[in-house]
Amino acid sequence: PIRFVRTVHFNKSVKTHCLRRPRTVFADFLLQDSNMNGVTLSNVKKRGTKANSRKHRSVFLPGEDQPDMGAMKRFSTLFSSFRGKISKDRTGNEPDLPASTELSPVEEKAKEQRYASGQFFFEYLVVVRPKKTKDGIYEPQIIYQFPKKDGMVRFQKEEEEKTLKALTLFCFPEGVNWAPLTEYPSETFSFVLTDVDGTRKNGYCRRLLPDGKGARLPEAYCIISNLACFGLFSKIFDEVEQRRKFSMAMIYPFMQSLRESVFPAPGHTVNIKSFIPERGTEIISLTRPTDSWLEHVDFRTLFKCLSDEEVLQVFAATVLERRIIFIADELGTLSQVIHAVAVLLYPFIWQHTLISIVPEILIDVVMAPTPYLLGVQKSLADQATDQTELLVVDLSEGRKETFIKCMGDEDTILPHKLKDEIKQALSAKNEKSSLEELNRVVPEAFLPFFIKTVGHFAKYIVRKGKDQRGEFQRTNFCKAIESKSTRRFVKTFVQTQMFDLFIQEMEQRPASQDGTGLFDKKIAEYQKRMRGKAKKN
Repeated sequence: PIRFVRTVHFNKSVKTHCLRRPRTVFADFLLQDSNMNGVTLSNVKKRGTKANSRKHRSVFLPGEDQPDMGAMKRFSTLFSSFRGKISKDRTGNEPDLPASTELSPVEEKAKEQRYASGQFFFEYLVVVRPKKTKDGIYEPQIIYQFPKKDGMVRFQKEEEEKTLKALTLFCFPEGVNWAPLTEYPSETFSFVLTDVDGTRKNGYCRRLLPDGKGARLPEAYCIISNLACFGLFSKIFDEVEQRRKFSMAMIYPFMQSLRESVFPAPGHTVNIKSFIPERGTEIISLTRPTDSWLEHVDFRTLFKCLSDEEVLQVFAATVLERRIIFIADELGTLSQVIHAVAVLLYPFIWQHTLISIVPEILIDVVMAPTPYLLGVQKSLADQATDQTELLVVDLSEGRKETFIKCMGDEDTILPHKLKDEIKQALSAKNEKSSLEELNRVVPEAFLPFFIKTVGHFAKYIVRKGKDQRGEFQRTNFCKAIESKSTRRFVKTFVQTQMFDLFIQEMEQRPASQDGTGLFDKKIAEYQKRMRGKAKKN
């Protein structure tokens, strides 16, 4: 059964039990087996009130740190039971997959160790296409996988097959409503999976109609990697798409060269040598953005779909960890907008359910009583908008209204003065702003909001000794804020899980690392400017 995860975390500094939800993009609710206490999705609605009353004594899965992200914490999700359900529902035989070049045991071990260190670009590439079943419906199935892993024991092979079958749901989240097409616009989107061992995997998909004549079925190319860099993988898809026009076999040498290359450091470039008929051997340059915390986001779609005022209302609801559903026709729009909204919270991390594209089979997730960020296709909107106490944001073109449902206070959550400052900073962009310009303007607009509201946190983390864990003085921290409107906002914000986890990390951080993070440096720069202004006055 699909089960609802509830966990526990004890905060010693506050002396209370507090809810600490893991971040997910696949299924925050899916557990490995039935020996963990949970709420089935079918019972979420009728047990929602009871779940809310117990939330402060729930039990949670611990988060997973990513060394390259610092405070940007990754959170685990389990989905084995769901994959098990898929394997039971799909009993058809899988098509034979092209075999990859076999390596010696020593070479294979070296490559596995290299991938474990996070140096490989990707784990594998799969191609998914709807296939007509005996029942006359089109079910997405994997028709190609690179590399095909050999030498696994039986249970590893079974788990691998279940995982790969689960991926098909994200490549074609609409379900079985497919038929051959003559026209279909290419689209690129992403999602995230976290395996049972806590390993975080990013899924990048490009869905397109292969070259040919007459009606034919679309294909989805899906790359699985534990590296988050949407723009770079979009460029990789461009190369894969070019090779697919010649032959599926042309994809293999390019992906082999890519998989053997070292993933570049932020701001660096890796060159891949590749051959294409009629064009000969080419050098393909892949450059990683300088700011690693922005490399998985594209703000252009967010500000194309929403006005600055609408973005601020969504931001306000997200800061208070509310339930938010985004509606759109395009999968790329949903994934790009949700990832962009999550990045606006930096240096804080969304701690709850985050599913950028909800497959039809998981649509009951909207009934969850806890906070979430969900992306739902327009065709499923009626099933997702019959809930109460949530914000539903329509991103589609030609919409009658942006906020289909709302709480009504979204435009009053943020302190008025600070809200105006964000709007003023955002005015530096325009419709023609490039991705690089937006990556500069948007963080410069939103990061100062957190600096001015909670940037004094370090003064209120008290350590009894140099190597001792710090203890956050919450009451004194709130009292130190002079502005009444800002203090009122902060008193609410400090109760969120994103702030609670952030403070826990700061309490546990060695004293020698105080002031070394990006947020710390931005705070120091702001305080220096304020002191300079004070001297002039």
